[in-house]
Amino acid sequence: MPSPLTSNQPFPSTEDIGPDAYSLHVISPAYASSVGELNAILQYTYHALCFKAKGYKEYAGIIEDISVAEMLHLELLGSTITALGAAPVFTANPPGMYNFYSAKYVTYSRTLVCMVEDDIRAEKQAIRGYERMLCLLRNDKIKAIISRILEDERLHLAAFEKILCGLKG
Repeated sequence: MPSPLTSNQPFPSTEDIGPDAYSLHVISPAYASSVGELNAILQYTYHALCFKAKGYKEYAGIIEDISVAEMLHLELLGSTITALGAAPVFTANPPGMYNFYSAKYVTYSRTLVCMVEDDIRAEKQAIRGYERMLCLLRNDKIKAIISRILEDERLHLAAFEKILCGLKG
């Protein structure tokens, strides 16, 4: 059974967070957009299945562990979105009922090396996005949540880079 690849730091609580339209607007893309946590979960699950099918069970396990960590991030962001005053709808712009998430954003590369390169690009994009959010956010409680997720994304990038080295090794 996979276990999340995360930092050993606890996730901040969403208690005592109230409605805040600005913070909601800033963090929403990380939830269910083409560069959000939902997309990462689906992409990494697909890639783990492909790795497993080709006999790379150790790498598949690491990718599954990253996917499980992204599930925790999705849950935390969904709880935060709810606390900020919106329904956790799978859209890039909660509470808007448009621009719904689509699995067309998952990269369906055919080779394992390309899959990991796609995952590295995705993690770098996530890191840049979370760093940008930290610059824009004014709410310290939301900043703490984003900072904690960012810690994990940096671990994921390092893990994918290690897998890529192993494949090319």
